[in-house]
Amino acid sequence: MKRNYYLIFLIFLVFFAISFLTNILGSINPNVSDSFSLTGTMTGMLPFSFFIAYGLMSIPAGMIIQKHGEKKSLIFAWLLSFSGAVFFTIFPAYPVFLVSLFLIGCGMAIMQVAIYPLLRTAGGEEHFAFNSVIAQLVFGAASFLSPFVYSYLVIGLGNPDPGNGFLLKLVAPLTPASLPWVSIYLIFTFISLFMAGVIIATRFPKVELKEEEVVGAWATHLELFRQKKVILFFLGIFCYVGTEQGIANWISEFLRTYHGLTPEIEGARAVGLFWGLMTIGCFLGLFLLKVIDSKIVLRLFTAAALIILTFTLFGGIRFAIFGFPALGFCLSVMYAIIFSLALNSVSKSHGSFSGILCTGIAGGAIVSLLIGKLKDVIGLQAGMTVLYVTLGYILFLSFWARPLISNATIGKKNEISGQ
Repeated sequence: MKRNYYLIFLIFLVFFAISFLTNILGSINPNVSDSFSLTGTMTGMLPFSFFIAYGLMSIPAGMIIQKHGEKKSLIFAWLLSFSGAVFFTIFPAYPVFLVSLFLIGCGMAIMQVAIYPLLRTAGGEEHFAFNSVIAQLVFGAASFLSPFVYSYLVIGLGNPDPGNGFLLKLVAPLTPASLPWVSIYLIFTFISLFMAGVIIATRFPKVELKEEEVVGAWATHLELFRQKKVILFFLGIFCYVGTEQGIANWISEFLRTYHGLTPEIEGARAVGLFWGLMTIGCFLGLFLLKVIDSKIVLRLFTAAALIILTFTLFGGIRFAIFGFPALGFCLSVMYAIIFSLALNSVSKSHGSFSGILCTGIAGGAIVSLLIGKLKDVIGLQAGMTVLYVTLGYILFLSFWARPLISNATIGKKNEISGQ
């Protein structure tokens, strides 16, 4: 198939929008907590509502897409996101916000499952690896940008000025004066509606799924879950996303609680840099994976994360300000390596196994909620020590994994083990 540059650009735009919507919670959590007088547990329910949708929808999403096709599924996903965002902007209350986040999360889960096979078809198989890296770069750029957009909106709405830009003038009449952070969900409403319209107007190619991309029946998933290695790798993804979101969702609150920094400025900046350095770390990871075995790369980055976490949680303000972004850098290679080690450890049913692994994204829900609960009982600093457990498990996985195929490095081709 001839490369469809318009569709490739549209897929990158979808990646950007997904990331922009997904990774904003860490920045707004302190404002949400103040606005609705939330406990740590109630604050932890926000990422829980969002990421539990991934856990519930990842496997069904693959089945929905195989039955109805990518275009209809993406339209449905964006309309779910739109309904969640607009529902909350009309009724800005805590229970509504939980429902809203769940709906947006369901939409994002469907999109995540749909766009990789679509990118392979639109861009050509021979360019898939390159395009996937570009997609991750776009994803990271949006994660880096969204906290700064939030900061711009909240500060701008809090200081009305006749010279305010078009964006502030657009959202100001629709934003409750006491809840300026709600404006970011107005932006999400516009983005979701725009993306649904663009996809409706776009002609999509027929996607022929490769054998490893096909999602099997429920019986296939149950058969896989009986295998020890499937469960261990599922827990690996669970612990990685739990670590990522357990850090990102509590950065701003930690800096405010222990170092007196403002969520709208220093907190948002730290969250943005966390995602920004995670993107930069991906490039170093690509180089290292060409010269070092992936298990060793995972081991080194995880060990570094454990050391930096200690200085970040228990050191002074400078350690915290620089430590949280540095943790993003350390986390940058973990998801891709765990996922590839997992798929390279089984010889069949890769599509179903991928769905199981994506269900592990629910770790972002559970760990964030657990930290919130511990915050109420023993304090946020002590609560975040749960990250030693999740990172410790990833470190264990870097020693335990025995993939059937090891990653190719310079001077060494892919090796098939005797496992």
